[in-house]
This record gives sequence, structure tokens and C-alpha cells, in this order.
Amino acid sequence: HIFMAKGCVPFSHPLSLGTVGLQAHDYVNCGFDRADVVICIGFDMVEYHPKSWNPQSDKKIIHIDQTYAEVDAHYQLEVGVLGEISKTLELIAEQTTAKDSVYAESLHEVIKQQIDDYSDDNSFPIKPQRILYDTRQVLADQDILLSDVGAHKMWIARLFHCERPNTCIISNGFASMGIALPGALAAKMAYPQKRVLAITGDAGFLMNSQEIETALRYQLALVVMIWHDKEYGLIKWHQQRRFGRSGNISFNNPDFVKYAESFGAIGYRVDSADELIPTLDAAFAQNTVVIIDVPVDYSENMKLTKQLGELVCTI
Repeated sequence: HIFMAKGCVPFSHPLSLGTVGLQAHDYVNCGFDRADVVICIGFDMVEYHPKSWNPQSDKKIIHIDQTYAEVDAHYQLEVGVLGEISKTLELIAEQTTAKDSVYAESLHEVIKQQIDDYSDDNSFPIKPQRILYDTRQVLADQDILLSDVGAHKMWIARLFHCERPNTCIISNGFASMGIALPGALAAKMAYPQKRVLAITGDAGFLMNSQEIETALRYQLALVVMIWHDKEYGLIKWHQQRRFGRSGNISFNNPDFVKYAESFGAIGYRVDSADELIPTLDAAFAQNTVVIIDVPVDYSENMKLTKQLGELVCTI
């Protein structure tokens, strides 16, 4: 699935290959490489252009949606099914039979290992993989994670595995920074019985941090985790990929703990990898707004770019 469809297929299913869309070729794309038919359900190419997964325009595409497909040279339909999606899938399921896929199951395990390998990585600042591994241990399947826009969004999309739809909400396509905190307010108001976590970069947080006051005024209990690196991390990542260098992406931050307290919220700072889970547990035990400052090691960004650039599908 693409970013905004996280959870529509539970990651625990052995045929689930997670999220596609980080770059032209990731492990999930090995599945696309072997596919002769691709069934696209509710697909919008603004999230992940077909050129990235159908570069030769040779795959048969079945498009299922409530609206007409947008087509181009890399998205030519073999069949278009227009109608209510759930009913359409029910009718298709009645006409098809199950088929085991040893390849997909093997690929699923490889993708799962991408985060499991970092479960005991104690380096500090904390690697994105470890942050998301620990976050997944704390959040229940029905809890809601809101992602802002930045380098953290790419890691969340790739490694935060979901079991239910609408439990990991990512602004994608024409995405703008600053959505995580106000989005978390909306999620908590809509689902007051669920725990809500907003994950944001330091820049995205500061764009709408005044909404801490709104959350407190409406007595909303939610947690905001700031991935703190004092840079526009995603811009730096793009610059390094394209030009081999970066510039004009650094800035200074306030003391986020004191900043939270100045509103009347609670602020925590994580000073080691092993502190993250107990800090999250403590934050969710509070019946108010909690801000958590988490220093992140974004040197992993270019390591991932290099790893995927050298990826050969041998499974």
C-alpha cells in the first residue's frame, strides 16, 4: 500500500509487503518486479507515480475505485472497475480462489527484519529505526499515530507497521509541514477513547506549536514526540541525494521541555535509547498534553539511500 493507506492490510499478514513510495526501488518493489498483474484499489498517482513501479509500461493494471482513473503512459488500464470499493471486492472474492505465495512470505520476513534488527540498538542520538520499534511496542493496534511532514515521515511510512486502517495518518501528495499537532487534536476529538501520538520534526512542530494552548483549553490528552535534529531533515536528505551536499537547512530551537511547561503542558526529554519506552508510558499516563523531546540520528538517511540504491532482488 501507499503512505495514506497504511493499515488497510494488516502487516502481520504473511503476504503483506508494507508501504511503497520512499524511492524508485525498495524491498516492496521486488514484489512489483515479479507481478504480471497489478490490482490498484483507490490508487492516486500523486502519492507514487506509476513510472516508479511500471517503468516499462508492461504490467496489466486493474483499477478499482469510486471515481475514474487518471491515466498516463505508465498507467494504462487493462480493466477499470467503477463502483463502491468494498462491494466490488466482495464480488471479486466470490469469483477467485486463494493462492499461496512462498516468495511474498519470504519478502515479508525480509521487510520485517528492517526494523527488528534495531530493537536493541542503544546508540544516541537515537536511530529512527529504534524510535519506531519502541513506539510500536507502546502503542496498541487501535491507537492513532499522526505524522508530520519531514524525514521522519519517510521512516514512519516505511517502518511503522499497522494492523488497522486509519491508525497511522500521514499527510502525503501535496503535503505541508505542521499538520501533526492540529491533526492530533482532531483525532483525539473524534476518538476520545483512543490514545493519540503526534510525531513531528522540530521545524514542523514550531510551525503550529501554538495549538498546545488549544489542546489544553479543550482538555485533550495527547502526546507529541519531537524528532529533534535542528535541521530541515528531509530537505537535507534530498540535497545530499541530488547534489552530494546540503546548505541553508540548520536552525536553533527553544528548550522544548520549558516551552511545553510555559503553556501549562508537561515536557519530557529523552537522554538515552532505553529511556524512550518508559517516557512514552509515563506520557500516556498523564491526562493532559505531553511534549517529548527525542534527539534523532539522521545519518541513517543517506545510509538507507545507499542501501536501496544497491538493492538487488535475490529472494
